[in-house]
Amino acid sequence: MITNWLDRNIKWVFMLPALLFIALMVAYPIFYTARLSFFEWSMSAVNPSKWIGLDNYITLLKGKEFWDALWITFYHSSISIVLETILGVAIAILFSRKMAGAKTIKTMMMLPMVATPVSIGLVWLLIYEPSIGLANQLLKQLGFETQEWLGSVTQVMPSLILVDVWQWTPMIALITIAGIATIPSDPYESASVDGANAWQKFFHITLPLLMPTILTAVTLRMIDLVKTFDTIYATTQGGPNFASQTLNLMIFDTAFSRFQFGYASALLMVFFIILIVIVLLLTAIRKRLGGLE
Repeated sequence: MITNWLDRNIKWVFMLPALLFIALMVAYPIFYTARLSFFEWSMSAVNPSKWIGLDNYITLLKGKEFWDALWITFYHSSISIVLETILGVAIAILFSRKMAGAKTIKTMMMLPMVATPVSIGLVWLLIYEPSIGLANQLLKQLGFETQEWLGSVTQVMPSLILVDVWQWTPMIALITIAGIATIPSDPYESASVDGANAWQKFFHITLPLLMPTILTAVTLRMIDLVKTFDTIYATTQGGPNFASQTLNLMIFDTAFSRFQFGYASALLMVFFIILIVIVLLLTAIRKRLGGLE
């Protein structure tokens, strides 16, 4: 009897360890965070947690700091992903052609991605250093005025976006290169016979066939981009004057500097919902373009 049951449900038996692992490592933390978001708790043994219902969410929605952090997150993520996608596709098109040293260049392109985010942040912190940094030294050599970079409220976000574009454009490029390799040659041969030029081939053949691959790369990058923490924290810690405080940094500061763990949990749940919406939106766009059945 047990043998017959195992034969009928063997797939679930093999999946059970993975399902238990997911439940333990993913589902439980989400459930615990959601529960904690309805409490006021400072992780103190003297003051126990106190049920306050939706107060954390009401405070969150009424607070200017949350909306500022959400806007900075959106600004950083949207500008970065647009630039990385445009540059990544352009680089992929360039290196999809046969050229000397292409393999070596592709390998070197991976170097910014394999470096730890904190080390990347520290290197760029030195580059942006106002007095002896490479960026201002280069501007001096070219006859331009030096800039404050990370020390300026107006320049800090463009400076951080430049760091992200430098580090992660190769990821978009490498995924796109793999997508280009799967495109058959027949459409290009037919287009050549019809007299199509290079731009027409790109916009009417390459780009439509690459769109599912590009959207996959954008989805993967966007999920990670919205959660960016290490590089920004290593360079600015959300400053100056909270001008680079993304939602992720605000959550960290709320939990581990202010010890408002209930409020931080509410922020995390809102952040989690935003990520889910982004993923569902990008997936829907990919389905609409015929990338998924």
